[in-house]
Amino acid sequence: MLPVIAFPAIDPVLVHLGPLAIRWYALAYIVGIVIGWQWMKRLVVLKPAVATPQQVDDFVTWAVLGVILGGRLGYVLFYGFERYLTAPWEALYVWQGGMSFHGGAAGVILAIFLYCRQQKLSFLGFGDRICAVVPVGLFFGRLANFINGELWGRVSDVPWAMVFPTGGPEPRHPSQLYQAAMEGLILLLIVQVLVHIPAIRARLGFVAGAFLAGYGVARMVGELFRQPDAQLGFLFAGLTMGQLLSIPMVLVGAFLMLRAKPVTRSVTA
Repeated sequence: MLPVIAFPAIDPVLVHLGPLAIRWYALAYIVGIVIGWQWMKRLVVLKPAVATPQQVDDFVTWAVLGVILGGRLGYVLFYGFERYLTAPWEALYVWQGGMSFHGGAAGVILAIFLYCRQQKLSFLGFGDRICAVVPVGLFFGRLANFINGELWGRVSDVPWAMVFPTGGPEPRHPSQLYQAAMEGLILLLIVQVLVHIPAIRARLGFVAGAFLAGYGVARMVGELFRQPDAQLGFLFAGLTMGQLLSIPMVLVGAFLMLRAKPVTRSVTA
């Protein structure tokens, strides 16, 4: 059976500058961070203010380190532990790919905690405003996965199925696009609506909880269409690693929303 929609064979490398290759995946990270950074500077000053724009500028480096170090460490631990146990030096080969969202999220949460502690900011309040822009990066990241022809979906006969270059001859779900829509666009709309409601914004931790729970649900649904990682396959109760790692996110997110209490004043130092 031939797919109705042909996979657009886009070169993963955007441009070559001599020996330097700029890839779409790297560009997705850069664009997501820059847009999220500038957007967050507008959000932190909304009442109750949780930080200053200058503090957001200072936090960007912390966030980048949290994403890269946490994302790589998470991939090593969750998706390739046995491989890297026998060749631990390969964990440093970041140019070979391999990043985990859940690891990156943990890295950013740690960065938020340490930075807020240093600056005497509200951890939950600052986290709310960050979570309100994170889906921007998720959207561009999933689009980059699609362009790279990686993390494709399960075999399917839906009219929009595609044959991916590394996915064999069978038509598959373009699950990267499903996830870009759910984890990116839909989740972004939800958290933006919430963060612009003063009564919700005043309940510190609610927006962060909505993001965590929303992402967890979106990821678990998306994994129903995505092909499990070849080195792991299906795990406990037929769930994938992505689904198992998302369950705690849903639980923590629900807890944060339930315990969120309103404040009426600025929570900056």
